[in-house]
This record gives sequence, C-alpha cells and structure tokens, in this order.
Amino acid sequence: MGKSTTAQMFANQGVPVWDADEVVRELYGAGGKAATLIARFYPDAVEDGAVSRRKLRDLIATDTKTLDHIQILVHPLVAADRAAFLVGTTAKVILLDIPLLFETATDGLCDAIAVVSVPADVQKRRVLARGEMTEADFDLIHARQMSDAQKRSKARWVIPTQTLDEARAHVKDILAEIDRDLADA
Repeated sequence: MGKSTTAQMFANQGVPVWDADEVVRELYGAGGKAATLIARFYPDAVEDGAVSRRKLRDLIATDTKTLDHIQILVHPLVAADRAAFLVGTTAKVILLDIPLLFETATDGLCDAIAVVSVPADVQKRRVLARGEMTEADFDLIHARQMSDAQKRSKARWVIPTQTLDEARAHVKDILAEIDRDLADA
C-alpha cells in the first residue's frame, strides 16, 4: 500500500485525482504519443508500438543521459495532460498523484503538499513484490530520487502508509483540515 492506494482513498472521498503514472502508461501504450517519440530515438525500447519498460530501464541503466533525453521527450506530454485536467476540473480540492513531484519541480503548482511515507525497507519490499523490477533497478531509481526525509520536510502533511487504517485516518484528517481552511477563506 502506498501512493496509489492513498490517492484512491482521496478519490473515494470525492476528490478528483490526476495520476501521472497512469498518464505515462497511456503515453507508453501502443500508438501512444510517447511511444511514437521514443521509437524514433530508441527503437529497441519499443515492441508492437508500445514502450517496453524493461527495455527502457535497461537502456537507462547503461547510459544516464538516456534518462534525461526520455524526460525531455515525455515530460511535456505529461504536463499537457495535467494542464488539460486542471482546466477541466472545477473542484476546489484536487489531488495530483505525482511520484517525482519535487524532482520535476512540479510542486510549484500545488497550494499544499501531502507526502506518503514508509520506512525504506518496507518501500523496497513492496516494490519488489510487484515483480516489475529487480533489486538493481529499484536501487538505481531510488538513488535518483529525493530522500523520504527531504520530501517529508517539504510537505504540509505526511501520511504514514504502514497500515490502511492509519493512512485512511490521515486522509480524513487532511480533508477535514482543508474544509476548515476553505471555510475560513
């Protein structure tokens, strides 16, 4: 249980959620805009018109400049989707589910930030249990991210995700606080 599960808790309370990971999955899918761009520069990373995340990770692991180039290609597409969501949403409270919020300097779009947090060993165990990446992949990605302590220090709220009940309680408390803030505004 982590970021996506916590985002779903907000959605269950009626908060519109924009999910960066889901957008990237769509962009990487067969015929997706990112798949087409990536195929132009990294044809070995695309199979049947869709980006192979495994092959893309392998390319990035061998050349760190590849990651920078992929981000240059993909981030504007993600930003355009996010902008369309924001323009099309009239809700007073929305949630942007962005794994690299601070690393991509997207935090400036937010009025307030909640960070999900779990001990590093638990995070690693959860990610590896999905079977989508190796321990080496995880370590490479994790090394490029801001530390959990740094993220927590930048957040208005920290949501511990050790248990569902604990996370659910924090989500409800956050929404109650936001409601109070909006009532006072």
